[in-house]
Amino acid sequence: MESAPIPSSAAIEGSRGLISRLTDIAVFAGGLALFYGVITIAQTWAGPFRPAFAISLSPWSLPQYAAYSLMRLTIAYLLSLLFAILYGYIAAYNKPAERIMIPLLDILQSIPVLSFLPGVMLAMFALFPTHQVGVELGSILLIFTGQVWNLAFSFYASVKGIPRELREATRIYQFSPWQRFIQLDLPFAAIGLVWNSIMAVAGGWFFLMACEQFVLGSRDFRLPGLGSYLQTAAGAGDTRAILWGLAAMIGIVVLVDQLVWRTVLAWAHKFKFEQVESAPPPRSPLLALLRRSAPAVYLQRHFARPLGERLTARLAARWRTRPRAAGATPRARGLRWAVSALVLAVVLLGCFQGIRELAGIQRAEMLHVLAGAGATFLRVMAALALGLAWTVPVGVAIGMRPRLAKYAQPLAQIGASVPATALFPVVLLLLIRVGGGMGIASILLILLGTQWYILFNVIAGAMALPSDLQEAATIFRFSTYDRWRLLILPGIFPSLVTGLVTASGGAWNASVVAEYFRLKGHTFSITGLGAIISRATDAGNFRMLLAATIVMSIVVVGMHRLVWHRLYRLAHSRFKLES
Repeated sequence: MESAPIPSSAAIEGSRGLISRLTDIAVFAGGLALFYGVITIAQTWAGPFRPAFAISLSPWSLPQYAAYSLMRLTIAYLLSLLFAILYGYIAAYNKPAERIMIPLLDILQSIPVLSFLPGVMLAMFALFPTHQVGVELGSILLIFTGQVWNLAFSFYASVKGIPRELREATRIYQFSPWQRFIQLDLPFAAIGLVWNSIMAVAGGWFFLMACEQFVLGSRDFRLPGLGSYLQTAAGAGDTRAILWGLAAMIGIVVLVDQLVWRTVLAWAHKFKFEQVESAPPPRSPLLALLRRSAPAVYLQRHFARPLGERLTARLAARWRTRPRAAGATPRARGLRWAVSALVLAVVLLGCFQGIRELAGIQRAEMLHVLAGAGATFLRVMAALALGLAWTVPVGVAIGMRPRLAKYAQPLAQIGASVPATALFPVVLLLLIRVGGGMGIASILLILLGTQWYILFNVIAGAMALPSDLQEAATIFRFSTYDRWRLLILPGIFPSLVTGLVTASGGAWNASVVAEYFRLKGHTFSITGLGAIISRATDAGNFRMLLAATIVMSIVVVGMHRLVWHRLYRLAHSRFKLES
């Protein structure tokens, strides 16, 4: 029996060369297709304004709608990432600002998307009254309000959790703020940012239906996209169109997971903080191909790396030679006072206008808002308790088992991305038949919109557990109970707190959709702040919308001061990872 011939080294090299050339062609073709898509969509946005865009439920329209939605999500995510890093950095390193910025962030993440809708859409429409770009920018900003808050909380919590010895090392070696940001803050926050980015984009998909098709009084702002397609199909009760839309959305989510998130997760694994050799990192075929791609290697070697090194060296030299003043210069103090005066003037003007708007509210209306706040609060707490019960064990299992994460991560991302509002008609009709009604259905919908924040943060916390601590637990033969009590729960606690805070904000946001729903010409609603906000938005009743939003903000601030602030202090003092 003859053995199979061994391929020669020349044949192996030829095969590798062919793969490399195909990779270069694929990278070039992908970049060209992306450039063409951006130009085409930009031309459409620069065109005249088209009110009440007619949404076709034909499956052949889905590729075009998917491209529009993906472009809006991408732009909103990039804006969210930049804002989150800047906001979290200032809050983490400026204690006076931190006292204001973190409660404010908690308020902003809890204000429903529809509460931002009137101001954002009217402002954008006033800036661009004759062009489609005004409504498009309004939609992008609304998606931004559904994505940015958990990213900002994640970056802030990661920077606050940096071990003391690493901070002292940056001071000893006289790192400039830019060097500390690039070489310590961003790497330490990378894993949490990646997982919260996945959740942010999934949250963008969740609120896409509200951000692409909405009515403000007599004005109909409707945009072509997957969200408006699913909203139109759900309103018409067209099950076939709903399934087509969900299939298109799931296909895009899986494609983005394989091409983007799997690649970014494999890249971010190198920033895991530990002192011994870790387990083998997750693999990404696309990342491996890009590392062998000649155009990508050339751009990284001749443009990205030299530019970064030159910028770092220049900023570091300027930081070391800059005189250390005892206080701020007169010019800096003047600028600070000018900015503070401008902010104060804007706040006072907003308070004056708000008081004028609320002056005409009736006592019965205010009591209705307060009753709605109590009902929504109970639903939010029930949804958080249900979400916490299953996400912690499942998230720890996924985060500590790379093989399980390989299959569970895309499934979790799909589950987080599928808008519950598209499935809500089926759930609602089923519960009405068995006697559950809107009471149970609203809690289920809030749960579907919030549980993923906890799950993804728990996964990130479990993945960031140092391998040396896990090995120590194995060496000392910890029981399952001791492993959870002494290693897992303390290790994931900061990430768990971040997940609970962002889930709480997402729950208040989801209440707008969960408590007020239209189906085949009928409106299903239940007592709650979300229903009040949705009803006020439909009717253009800004007085009730403002009153409900203010009450929601008060409840959120109370929760932050009484619960979340104390949990954050506990996470950063007792459960901080340092030697």
